[in-house]
Amino acid sequence: MADYFEEMGWQPLAEGQAPNHYLHFARLLRDFNIFDGLSEKLPPPVSKKVLESIPTITLEQDGKQCTICLKEYCKGDTAKQLPCKHLFHNTCILPWLTKTNSCPLCRQEMETDDEDYEAFRKEKMRAKQRESDIENLHNSMFS
Repeated sequence: MADYFEEMGWQPLAEGQAPNHYLHFARLLRDFNIFDGLSEKLPPPVSKKVLESIPTITLEQDGKQCTICLKEYCKGDTAKQLPCKHLFHNTCILPWLTKTNSCPLCRQEMETDDEDYEAFRKEKMRAKQRESDIENLHNSMFS
């Protein structure tokens, strides 16, 4: 029968070695879900309205490749074209968009049905715009 340390995959402390109390404290915090509020939540899925409005196009040429499944498109294949103009097979992109609201390649975000996330996204865009405005003001004053 295995002892506690073998069962857990650990090694007992060596002669004169002290335990790492910070590591034990971090494990305690993790075990009581203290860090749950600190991590960013994943973005919600794309809204149903946007999902239905993504156009399906018929490809006119060979050679391009779906970046999710890495299969090459053949002439006449159909693909979904996201607003950022990236192309994907229907069966590849639809499961992705039901989990998150961004393009897998460029991370351009699309509209969601989650009001809280949309408010957060608008505030994030306003903050970027304010930062850009401050940079422009600074450059105009000191150039």
